[in-house]
Amino acid sequence: QVQLVESGGGLVQAGESLRLSCAASGRTFSNYAMGWFRQAPGKEREFVATISRNGGNTIYADSVKGRFTISRDNALNTVYLQMNNLKPEDTAVYSCAASPFVSRITERGGYRYWGQGTQVTVSS
Repeated sequence: QVQLVESGGGLVQAGESLRLSCAASGRTFSNYAMGWFRQAPGKEREFVATISRNGGNTIYADSVKGRFTISRDNALNTVYLQMNNLKPEDTAVYSCAASPFVSRITERGGYRYWGQGTQVTVSS
C-alpha cells in the first residue's frame, strides 16, 4: 500500500503562485511514477502533470505548460506541483497519484494509489 496526503491548497488571486505537496508513505516511493490530476465542479477529472521515478522525465497537459512545474524529492518521499501565474480556470480539487506501471501514465487508469485531494481556488 501507498498512502498519499496532499497539502498546500488555498485561496489566491489570479496571477499569484502556489505550491502543492504530496507526501507518500507505506512503500518505496522511488518505485512509482507520480502524477497530479484535477477536477473542477461539473467537469471530469483531468490529467495535469506526471514525473518519472527518477525525476528525469516530465509530461504536462497543454493547459498548464509553461506555468506549472512538477518535481520530486525521493529522499523526502514527496512530489511537488509549483503553480505560477494561476488563472480562475485552474480552480479545482488537485489530487496526487502513484503509478507502479510502465504505461498509461497520463491516464487515470494508469495509477493505483490516490490522495484525498486539496482545494485550489483562484479568484479574479
